[in-house]
Amino acid sequence: MPNVNLSHLKELEAESIFILREVVAMMENPCLLFSGGKDSIVVLHLARKAFFPSTVPFPLVHIDTGHNFKETIEYRDEIVKKYNLRLIVGSVEESIKTGKVVEEKGFNASRNALQTVSLLDTIEKYKFDAAIGGARRDEEKARAKERFLSHRDEFGQWDPKNQRPELWSLFNGKKHMGEHFRVFPISNWTEMDIWQYILQEKIDIPSLYFTHKRKCIQRDGVWMAYADFMNIREDEEIVEKQVRFRTIGDVTCTGATESKAENLEDIINEVAASRLTERGNRSDDKRSEAAMEDRKKLGYF
Repeated sequence: MPNVNLSHLKELEAESIFILREVVAMMENPCLLFSGGKDSIVVLHLARKAFFPSTVPFPLVHIDTGHNFKETIEYRDEIVKKYNLRLIVGSVEESIKTGKVVEEKGFNASRNALQTVSLLDTIEKYKFDAAIGGARRDEEKARAKERFLSHRDEFGQWDPKNQRPELWSLFNGKKHMGEHFRVFPISNWTEMDIWQYILQEKIDIPSLYFTHKRKCIQRDGVWMAYADFMNIREDEEIVEKQVRFRTIGDVTCTGATESKAENLEDIINEVAASRLTERGNRSDDKRSEAAMEDRKKLGYF
C-alpha cells in the first residue's frame, strides 16, 4: 500500500502541480509570468515537474522595466537557454516611448506601477487567456484575497468583491472573449515554504538573494541599491554595504537587507528570526494603505 503521509512541502507541491495541469487542460493559451524572483522560479520548477518528460507547454512572459537588476536578467536568460524555453519580453521602456505611459519624475520615481500597461498589452497581443504567477497569500493583504483562478475582465481589471467561489478543487474557468485569468498555483505557500523547497529541490537562484557587497543609499530608513538612473538627494550618500534581497522587483522600489547569509541554510535561519515582513522594504507597497490592491484592480500582477 502506498505511503500517503506526505510532508507539508510534498502536499503543497502536489496541490500546485494539480492546479498547473488543470489550467493547461482548461485554457487554450496560458503563459507563465516570470520575473526571475524566487516565487516565479519555484512555479517554473513545478511546471517542469508537472509536464515532465515534455517541456513546459507555455511561454515565459517577463515585463522588463529597463530598471531591473542585471543579475535578474542574466539569470532569466540562462534559465531560458538551459531548459529550452520560449521567452516573451514586454517592455516598459517601449510603452514610455510610444506615449502609453508617462515616466514618473522626482526622487521617488519608479517604473514599477508602469508595468501594468505593458503587461496588459502583452497579454492582449499574444491572446493569452491565463497568466500564471508566483503570488502568495502570505505576502500582502490584497494578494490574500485572490483565488487560485482569478478572473480579469476584458480590460484586465480585477474586482475583489466579485470573485468566483472555489469549492474543494473545482475551478471555474469560464470567460467571455477578451477576458482572461490570473492563476496563482503557490497561493498557499509561505515565504519559509519557498526557501525550504528551494533547499530541498536544489534549485538555482540569482546571486542577489545571497549576501554581497553593493553600492547603496539609505532612503526613508531603507537601504536601496544605487543605480545611475536614480535621482539622489543632496543629503544622500552612496556607501558600500553587505546586503542581500528578500524580494526582487524593480531596482527603484526594492529595498535591501543587511545580511551575512551566504547559503540557503543561512537564509532560512535569517527568515525564521526576522521581525520584518517579507515586503517591508518595498517602497511600492508604502505609497498608500491599499497600494497593492489599487494596482491589482488596474491589472497589476
